[in-house]
Amino acid sequence: MSSVLAIPAFRRLWTVTAITSTGEWLSVLAMTSLATHLAAGAGYTAQSFALGGTVAAKLLPSLLFGPLAGALADRFDRRKLMATCDILKFGLLFSIPIVGSLWWLLIATFLIELCAMFWIPAKDAAVPNLLRRPDQMETAAQLGLVVTYGVAVAGGAGLFALVTKFAPLVDATTPTTAVYLALFVNSFGFLFSALMVWFRIPELSGRPNKADRAAKPPSLMFMLRDGFTFVATTPLIRGLVIGIIGAFTAGGAVIATAKLYSSSLGGGDAAYSILFVGVFGGLALGMAFGPRLAQRLPHNRLFGTAIVGAGLSLVVVALAVHLFMAIAAVMFVGGFAGVAFLTGLTIIGTQVADEVRGRVNAFVQSLVRVVLLGAMSLVPIVVGVVATRTITIDGTPYLVDGTRFVLAGAGIVAAVVGTFAYRQMDDRRLEPLLTDLVAALRHGERRTGSGVLIAIEGATPAETSRQADLLAAALRERGHRVVEPDDEGDAARWNAATREADLAGARAKALAAAAVRADLVERVIRPALESGAVVVMDRFMASPLAQFGVAAEQMGAAPDDGELENLGKWASGRLRPDMSVLLDRAPDAAGGAAAPVAGAEHARVQKLLARMVAVEPHRHVVIDADGTEDDVAERVRNGVFPLIPAPGSADAETLTTSTSATGPLPAVGDDVPPTSRP
Repeated sequence: MSSVLAIPAFRRLWTVTAITSTGEWLSVLAMTSLATHLAAGAGYTAQSFALGGTVAAKLLPSLLFGPLAGALADRFDRRKLMATCDILKFGLLFSIPIVGSLWWLLIATFLIELCAMFWIPAKDAAVPNLLRRPDQMETAAQLGLVVTYGVAVAGGAGLFALVTKFAPLVDATTPTTAVYLALFVNSFGFLFSALMVWFRIPELSGRPNKADRAAKPPSLMFMLRDGFTFVATTPLIRGLVIGIIGAFTAGGAVIATAKLYSSSLGGGDAAYSILFVGVFGGLALGMAFGPRLAQRLPHNRLFGTAIVGAGLSLVVVALAVHLFMAIAAVMFVGGFAGVAFLTGLTIIGTQVADEVRGRVNAFVQSLVRVVLLGAMSLVPIVVGVVATRTITIDGTPYLVDGTRFVLAGAGIVAAVVGTFAYRQMDDRRLEPLLTDLVAALRHGERRTGSGVLIAIEGATPAETSRQADLLAAALRERGHRVVEPDDEGDAARWNAATREADLAGARAKALAAAAVRADLVERVIRPALESGAVVVMDRFMASPLAQFGVAAEQMGAAPDDGELENLGKWASGRLRPDMSVLLDRAPDAAGGAAAPVAGAEHARVQKLLARMVAVEPHRHVVIDADGTEDDVAERVRNGVFPLIPAPGSADAETLTTSTSATGPLPAVGDDVPPTSRP
């Protein structure tokens, strides 16, 4: 965040956004309060209509002019458009206390919101042009959401409370004094914004080349039609729009049913407020942790997945029987929604061209308001139609509130729509989503590239080293590009760390060995995997962990298996072999395991590997290691070759997924045919 805020133009725009967003929330409170004051003499019904009219006046521009606002943001100079809108908002807000009538409040509210509809797409479309690198867009979106839905909300409410507190010092006899003061203060905030945008952020105008300046700009109708065509024909944006429909349908259902739902849990206004705090708390957490997930899971996959998660969480909300369960589920709904919202803004900022970005932003924002308003309007009607139902389960009747059916239905709709959005946006259909999700939730570096990592484990170091050499040679003969990381220099460093280092304890040796392995992973293995090579590794991590375990037992107090495994995961950045070939035989059999230390080490290796196979059988090929060297090598080839397509074959494109089959890998011996597959 500090690197993004260090960009002067973005920092100034972020400051302007904070001021105008605070002003927007302040105006919501002031105008709705003023509407009830101005209609107070006409009775309760008139006050209700005045309040509803003010809310409708704020929502109507987005329904009518959203796409037009986006076209203007793409057609005209964005700096001039933003400064003009701020000047108009200053004049309109300043005029409301002067005119002091309900009809002008409604007209001014409509015009102010219309200005905001032009200002916001222009601002959002200009942000990527102010950044130094595309990867900063996610942080910029995160900062924008934090200030708009966090700092500005608190700032607007706090400022309104402060003005209300000191208003009696100005005029204690007029009930509208506080509201008028708030509107005057707010108007000068937009005047300051206009001056900042015009004089201090010239970068908002962009830097069009001479050809663009000389060319005649396209008509508004053409730009509108072109924007709709782009949204309809681009799978990425089409999926984004579909996902937004599902997400905000669910959000509207939550908002419209929250009060009745809290009553069904046996709670009152306190439960209602806690649930709202839970939603916004989850939203904040989702926005905070979304970028971390996006570092490991592509945005195109993360967006749809988050919406599905929000939908499923909403189903849990519908089934909750206790307030604590409901609060936890509601926080998950907010968290997934925060991830989806931030991811959607990042996709628009980084993957949509500048010349159409304003229209896409305006279309998305208009769609959000339309869907949200529609859901909030229709859901109460549906709840009233469903009402309270009695469901009999196993002979026992249960009284179920109508809000439960509506929330469950909204959750299912969101999950289904999120699935459709995911399918539209996913550009890695050959790679299973579950693998990416597990990698995203784990710590460590994200795996990239189409290479395959094969580790030869078990037996003794001499046997595994020899079988790794033989397998590498066989793969090369088959046409694969093979990398063997364990050259003489790395082997010497490893032996020095594990056996010959002049270090007193097992912990020191473990740390030294981990450093050697981390260097090998970063310097050789990961680059080879990124380039698509097959990496054949003699004893990647399992056997070295067993070696340390034996040394620890001989030296007394030392790291246990859990500590050693965590150290190994950290050193490798949680990189794991796609396939581990386990040479399986009894520790006291022939092959050099007769020495007591080697025998204990071999036994510990077999025990550790047996546990690993039980947990993840799909990643292991078990080979009978009894017999001659050539016999074992043939069994290794028979077990590995069916899982790695030959170069140029039809299956070669799915090389990565071939090494992560879902079924267990069998033990391979003389009686297993070469074509056996998991």
